[in-house]
Amino acid sequence: METSRLARLFVAALGGLSLVLGVTGMAHADPSPGDIEKQIDDKWNQIEPVIEQHNQLKIQLAANQAKVKQLNDQIAPLKAQVDAALDKVSAFAVLQYKTGRVSKLDAMLTTGSPDTFVDQMTLLNALAKDEQSKIKDVITAKRQYEELKAPLDKVVAEQDAQEKTLATQETQINADIKNLQDMRLQAYGSGAGTGNLKPVACPQQYDGSPGSRAAQFGCQQIGKRYVWATEGPNTFDCSGLTMWSWKQVGVTYLRHYTMWQFQDTKRVSRADLKAGDLVFFYPDKHHVGLYVGNGWMVHAPNPSQPVQMKKIDAEPISGYGRVA
Repeated sequence: METSRLARLFVAALGGLSLVLGVTGMAHADPSPGDIEKQIDDKWNQIEPVIEQHNQLKIQLAANQAKVKQLNDQIAPLKAQVDAALDKVSAFAVLQYKTGRVSKLDAMLTTGSPDTFVDQMTLLNALAKDEQSKIKDVITAKRQYEELKAPLDKVVAEQDAQEKTLATQETQINADIKNLQDMRLQAYGSGAGTGNLKPVACPQQYDGSPGSRAAQFGCQQIGKRYVWATEGPNTFDCSGLTMWSWKQVGVTYLRHYTMWQFQDTKRVSRADLKAGDLVFFYPDKHHVGLYVGNGWMVHAPNPSQPVQMKKIDAEPISGYGRVA
């Protein structure tokens, strides 16, 4: 009886222990770098449409703001002409211009002499009509510009609000990607390197963008042999590696020659470097590497060394290029 009870307790204890271990193991399972990169890719797929919409909206907003400025520039001198013309008219003529009528009694009281009333009325009426005739076309043009500007002002206000909303979304998703990137590097830990060829995680920057994916493809070639004039998938020279890496993400216009690749890319500053950018070396730009973040590149150095990572400052830099 006692033995049976102890056995049941023992089985129950084992079951409880198994449950605890199972739950604990699931709860504390750290995501792998690959899992985190998948999350980053998903985040990038969220942000890319936002970026494209944001870019389109910024272009449209800038164009409409330019139109508003142009209309303001056209309205300003017309307004000045109207103001200048009205300044030339007497207070009585201004009143006549604004209201379209005049008080004969006020005119008589102002002159102080009924004998001169008719002459003054004739003179003032002629002056008012002359000034009104001069500025009639100006006023018409000014009103036309203002009618064009009113709906444009409304569109600009709406686009400005939309632009701010998209900018906020873009900022938030970028912040999420940065947090995932920090987790990714932490997940790699000390096991990310393969000796001198890959001393740190590669790429160092990864946000799911085409540039970081091209850098990732370049990193995956580490250890492969350098062979002059080859462009993968088993051997590479320097421009062959950058060309092949970008080709894996759909970019086909990079040509297999360092100077051509310099011409094929957009100039950027060092402070603006992103994963996937090209880094050119030596005055004649005879060498190129693929930037992977945090001052590192992956490159195919020469026939005596395989594809590997290297700090970009190890060689004399002559320029940077962004693949559009």
